[in-house]
Amino acid sequence: MARNTGSDPSMILMNDFKREEESLIAAQVAAAERVLRSGWYVLGNEVKEFENEWSAWVGASHSVGVGNGMDALEIGIRALGIGPGDEVITTPMTAFATVLSILRSGAPPVLADIDPNTGILDPDSADSCITAKTKAVMVVHLYGQSAPLDRFAALAKAKKIALIEDCAQAHGAKWNGKPCGTWGEFAGWSFYPTKNLGAIGDGGALSTETKDLADKSRQLRNYGQSVRYYHPEIGMNSRLDEIQAAFLRERLKHLTRWTDQRRVIADKLATGISNSHVSVLHLPTDTERHVHHLFVVTSPVRDSLQVHLKNDGIDSLCHYPVPVHHQECCKEIRTAPGGLPNAEHHAKICLSIPCHPALTEAEVQHVIDSVNRFKA
Repeated sequence: MARNTGSDPSMILMNDFKREEESLIAAQVAAAERVLRSGWYVLGNEVKEFENEWSAWVGASHSVGVGNGMDALEIGIRALGIGPGDEVITTPMTAFATVLSILRSGAPPVLADIDPNTGILDPDSADSCITAKTKAVMVVHLYGQSAPLDRFAALAKAKKIALIEDCAQAHGAKWNGKPCGTWGEFAGWSFYPTKNLGAIGDGGALSTETKDLADKSRQLRNYGQSVRYYHPEIGMNSRLDEIQAAFLRERLKHLTRWTDQRRVIADKLATGISNSHVSVLHLPTDTERHVHHLFVVTSPVRDSLQVHLKNDGIDSLCHYPVPVHHQECCKEIRTAPGGLPNAEHHAKICLSIPCHPALTEAEVQHVIDSVNRFKA
């Protein structure tokens, strides 16, 4: 879960929350006190202000704070009127919450294959899955890299289906200068602690250009309530906490700098790693397309590489070792006509190595040297 891992204090971690600046910690303590002294703990001024600030940062017209990223996707799907009998196409190479949000809406997900160069949903495979029941395609900006949004937008328009963006890993990424989260009917954002913008616990948001969809989402997050005690919709309880919103407002002030640091570190890793047994996953020439939530390498001997790194004091994780259609509860989900060979292969060879903004130059070099020393 979202914690510092490893008992060895010299271990280079995937995320190291204990390294955050004292000034930021102090600002968050003051934010917590601000909430406590306000006497208003649910859906108050902090949430409203964060929604406004997040909209401005993303470049969206409306934002709705919710309990977590999965709820943001489910609420948006339901606000679009998608449910039982409809289908939503998405990727098998993603956190399970992506597919779970579709399942919880009552609509069956359909899984298309990925582009083997990026791990991201392949537009051609998604196109091959479209039927008369298809109501949306949900694209995941995997690892922090923007999907080819021009192609997905064109596909959605041609097929008259909705485009949904799962932006849980892509805070600040852009496609051809236009921010992720502003291309589709709505975007779902996660503020889980490990995200590029993380809360001190769970949190999420939905962003959209459509006021009606934002208003409907606000109803759904709060029991389906329009005004107090009146419930025209069957909603849910998914409200961003005031205290988490206050924390996020302080952390948002640092997000651009953190993103810049991630890009510098990723560039050093990409240019420094040289090992015939290890490949760096494709990175775009347009640096705005990637915010490096994760830095991913691939290796046919991935498990041995992971052991080697651990022995060298370097944490790593597989994102994701089990594609969705191999999960026990998802084996009946419809998949692309040609199957999902790229996703299945990627799941066997992908490995994420540290790229968080608190890494020192020496630590980055140690990671590079360790990967380069690896022998299969």
